[in-house]
Amino acid sequence: MRRSRWIVLVVLGVVVLAVVGAYWWQRPLLLTGTGYAAHNACAVTHVAGRDDPETDLPPNPLVPVLRSTVTDDGASGSVLGVLARQRAWFTPGFGCTLADAPPTLPTPTEVSDAANPFSTSAVPLAPDASPEVTAALDAAFGIDLDGEARTALGTRGVVVLQGGELVAERYADGFTADTPQLGWSMSKSLTNLLVGRLVHDGELTLDQDHLRPEWTDERADITVRQLLDMTSGLQWDETYDLGTPITRMLYLEPDMGSYVASLPLAHEPGTYQQYSSGSITLLCSVIAPDHGGADFPRQELFAPLGLSTMVLEPDGVGTPVCASYGWGTPRDWAALGQLVLDDGVWNGERLLPEGWVAESVVDTDVDGQEDGYGLGWWVNQLADGTLRYPELPADAYWMSGHDGQSVYVVPSADLVVVRMGFTPAADDRSVPLVADLLTALG
Repeated sequence: MRRSRWIVLVVLGVVVLAVVGAYWWQRPLLLTGTGYAAHNACAVTHVAGRDDPETDLPPNPLVPVLRSTVTDDGASGSVLGVLARQRAWFTPGFGCTLADAPPTLPTPTEVSDAANPFSTSAVPLAPDASPEVTAALDAAFGIDLDGEARTALGTRGVVVLQGGELVAERYADGFTADTPQLGWSMSKSLTNLLVGRLVHDGELTLDQDHLRPEWTDERADITVRQLLDMTSGLQWDETYDLGTPITRMLYLEPDMGSYVASLPLAHEPGTYQQYSSGSITLLCSVIAPDHGGADFPRQELFAPLGLSTMVLEPDGVGTPVCASYGWGTPRDWAALGQLVLDDGVWNGERLLPEGWVAESVVDTDVDGQEDGYGLGWWVNQLADGTLRYPELPADAYWMSGHDGQSVYVVPSADLVVVRMGFTPAADDRSVPLVADLLTALG
């Protein structure tokens, strides 16, 4: 009897150890899921003002076991309410931060929408009522699709500017012109504008190097330009999977910039282009601390443009997560498109260096994994002269973000087109939308 009991205890002990070991082995992956859930619940509720954060969770085997709890000061995420708990903290003016404790952030600069002509524009009726424009927006919202396919398409908002005027606009049920939406990697293009502001003021140059004090090796040669065009050469993997740099940066590292800065070189700076959210987040860790920290985007860009709904959420040490966490209404995202269309002039005041936009929207002509990427912007005309999208003009360029976020700028048509939604697994129809509108609006 004693021997049998001893065997049972040993077996139970082995099982417990195996379960605990499996948990700790998988914990980084679980924290990725719970971190996503906590940040998503916090931001969708407190930044976007919605009550359905579960609709923004991507298809993932973890989703059925994820639990989110929203509080007045943020939200938490966990597995089954117990394991791998993560916490996101909401700060007015700055959005949500994934951290163990509330971040210490400055007083946010007040941002009035008075400087933004699109914030009070009347909802356009005539062009949207024209058969051609109506058909273009119908297609973008999947009116021709059945219910399941339309849900997969997930278009939530379209805004069209032409000649500096709001000419068409439409929203899905549950969304309005006042609902901020997450731009994801459109924030990288926004970062280009932040850098441009400092270059305009003579506080930064694109060729500035020795960007981090701990870089005493070849990494000291990395320049601002190379972080913007993603030719820094730093080792990186943008795959959202267990143990990759991108998931570790976003969900396990309180100081994201320092983590990226700690990575070794995989290529000589300036010789190889690799898409990297780490490069852009690192760049903001370099420039933000001396220019207001978490308040840097509000001071330099949101206030001058009157982007009252926009936030660029910070990490645990107060650095804006410039690669990923920009929120704003489609109208405010459209205003950024109008700024670059007008070569950085806003309400008669030059905010970006003359020619900054033209330099930013040229394909970076080096070896690598990307085609058609400039200084934080995607461009239609590639280095060899061919077009990524033949149906669009050669001078078209755009912001692009995860799940189908985009802001297209077509200078030859004086056109800005914003498409936002939740499209993790379908064609978002952005390019056909722009092509249709070019035909419809002339």
